Amino acid sequence: MRRTLGLVIAAVVALVLSACGSSSPGRATASGTAAADAPLKVGVSPVPHAQILKYVADNLAAAKGLKLEIVEFSDYVQPNLQLQDGQLDANYFQHKPYLDDFNASKGTKLSFVAPVHLEPLGLYSRKVKDLASLPQGGTVAVPNDATNLGRALKLLADNGVVTLKDGVGTAATERDVTGNPKNLTFRPLEAAQLPRSLDDVDAAVINGNYALEANLNPSSDALVLEKAEGNPYANGLVVAQGHESDPRVKTLAGLLTGPEVKKYIEDTFKGSVIPAS
Repeated sequence: MRRTLGLVIAAVVALVLSACGSSSPGRATASGTAAADAPLKVGVSPVPHAQILKYVADNLAAAKGLKLEIVEFSDYVQPNLQLQDGQLDANYFQHKPYLDDFNASKGTKLSFVAPVHLEPLGLYSRKVKDLASLPQGGTVAVPNDATNLGRALKLLADNGVVTLKDGVGTAATERDVTGNPKNLTFRPLEAAQLPRSLDDVDAAVINGNYALEANLNPSSDALVLEKAEGNPYANGLVVAQGHESDPRVKTLAGLLTGPEVKKYIEDTFKGSVIPAS
């Protein structure tokens, strides 16, 4: 009898908790939305994204009632896969063209919320000091993902290293190179590997975050650097589709695009990272 009564009480407690939408911290409630005071788990690249987000966490978030959990990644794939799988609430490491290509190729449903900053793509070398010194038949390493490969080739074309088919722009691939006066060979590599390739190639086009991680200063070390004006490659905050209206996401987006973060980026990175607005 006592055992039966205990089972009945346990069942009633379970029903009450279910009806109240009880959930573990950061998880969705019964209504499908996370608790407003749950930590927001955000995946980031270490530099500069983690630095910027830590500034927000340490100086701005508490006043807005926002708790942040920062998870660092060394690649561009896992933070999107883990966001799609619900292991993250948001991520902050990529630009919209990369996200659009990732969604199309991987079948993910992720949404770009707000642009925060631009990391200019640059051409770096440990062997030559300027473009004119690139050797005949030299090797240039470039990012191997579609959006950043096109971006790298456009950077080279904008600076007279190669010419591309008319109108191809940042959709360019190696097949779109119509002029290559130095007969350069392009070596596509995963973006994170590009700084480590500098000893093995004549030059490498490196994403801004990986340049900074490798202690390269884009504003002073790059042979050529992307221009910020009219550049579509601002890195921003991304969530799974349907979570754009999460109050925590809206709060974080407001802080990341606010004047305090803009000043922090300008003061800290001195042109190597540029606020999006």
